[in-house]
Amino acid sequence: MLFSKNVKSSAHCLPSPDGRYIATLFPTLINVRSVQSWELFHVVRLPQDFIGPFLSFQWSPSSRLLLVASLDQLRVFSALDADYHATIRNPVAPHLKPTYIDFGASDTEICVMASFGLKLAVFDLNSSKATEIGSPKFSSSTAVRRGFSFRPQSNHLALLTRTAGKDMISIHAFPSRELQRSWAPDTVDAQGLLWSPDGRWLVVWESPAFGHKVVFYTPDGNLFKIWSGPVNPTHEEKDFALGAGVKTVQFSPDARLLAISDHSRSLSIVDMASTMEVLRLQHPNNVVPKGTLQIWQERIGISHGPIMHTFIRAAQAVSPPPRPQETAEQLSGCATLAFDLSSNLIATRIEDFPSTVWIWDVQAAVLRAVLLFHGSVSTLSWHPHVRETLLIRCEGDHYNSVVFVWDPLSEGPQSVDFSQQLSGFKAVGKWHASWLGLDASTPLSIFYSDTQNYVLASLADSDRESLPWINPHNPQGGDGPSRAESPLELVPATADEADEADALQTGDDGDIVMEDTYGYKR
Repeated sequence: MLFSKNVKSSAHCLPSPDGRYIATLFPTLINVRSVQSWELFHVVRLPQDFIGPFLSFQWSPSSRLLLVASLDQLRVFSALDADYHATIRNPVAPHLKPTYIDFGASDTEICVMASFGLKLAVFDLNSSKATEIGSPKFSSSTAVRRGFSFRPQSNHLALLTRTAGKDMISIHAFPSRELQRSWAPDTVDAQGLLWSPDGRWLVVWESPAFGHKVVFYTPDGNLFKIWSGPVNPTHEEKDFALGAGVKTVQFSPDARLLAISDHSRSLSIVDMASTMEVLRLQHPNNVVPKGTLQIWQERIGISHGPIMHTFIRAAQAVSPPPRPQETAEQLSGCATLAFDLSSNLIATRIEDFPSTVWIWDVQAAVLRAVLLFHGSVSTLSWHPHVRETLLIRCEGDHYNSVVFVWDPLSEGPQSVDFSQQLSGFKAVGKWHASWLGLDASTPLSIFYSDTQNYVLASLADSDRESLPWINPHNPQGGDGPSRAESPLELVPATADEADEADALQTGDDGDIVMEDTYGYKR
């Protein structure tokens, strides 16, 4: 495993979707760094009247543009050159903070959700026109993405609204966002809608309070079928209809399967060719290792050095640790579910066992692996371009700047500790880690950032493999990781670091500008 050198970061630092660039937002400028050369590729200087606090910082889907949002302005800059700049002023009513700001179905479309569900505003940067749709049902930052969905290929917008206590679904054309059709769904209190990856189906699911119900619509809004739970429930599920209903749904990447979770320990798999349930996965209380089932238990070693995370394969039956009794809120059901790129594996985490990851093989209809951690699992993320490779993050003091990578051929999850690459050996402020979205031809790489530094980790098997970035101390590819700067033995700054330091301290007019150290706390 090899690490890149540290680079100055901020609270807003993101890799591009294609993994080729990393953009960092500072109070007066944006730095765009090339991953391949590991040099500063482009510097965007922010206008003097565009000041923080910044609410949103996003890459466009094509990795070409950057969106920066403040309370009263939205700015779109080109990440590759200075030829493009767009400005949107007062996107919502004055003194109201938008709850959602991001690119829409394309690079030239911006979606802004106003507070209190007043409206969804869609801005077309090509025509300089805005379309406002009133009364969106979900406007909070945690639920807003359940209320609208973009159809693949055609980019039609499906939006869930609610007026006078009644749900409505509307379909809007791209790019004008003119209303094409609207109808009242066959629900009492719909909790979300989602287009299938192939665009053939629009699914809507009912509130858990009204039982198990998922409604399938054709793209033109015709009702095709209603799913109401398993047709032949087992003896353990005899009271299935009396329990709380659907919690979330998720399509497989190939659009062949639909996973439906409720507030029990089971998960339903629906075959989209027939829209019939073909598989029901039940999370057991006890797990018995078999030839096809791997059970890995985490062991934490604490010494004077860094915390060591190792995994031991269980040889006998194991009971996953339950949720602590002191938890104030009683939660149940599947909290997280995600299909991998091949659509063969699905990873789940249920509220009853928050520190356990379950990995199912939906083709063979078997449980493939169980990963037991000491801390609660917070995120599960499959690699976007490599099959059956999972990134896991846990919560707790022992998991500061530590993530785990699992694949079926590995000897348990592999820990990746970024704290040893940081100057203080711990994260400063909030930190996040994600896959670097490079294609499958390059070694697996992970992006890590806190409010002061960001760094990349390559999971190359040996230092002879080509790295996604060029080691500045060895431009030919490097036979080892770059040396980090220490207070006892200072490593001279490279030329690009000196240029970046000048860019951070010099304003548009050449005057010296002091960096706002606490800008991220606003």
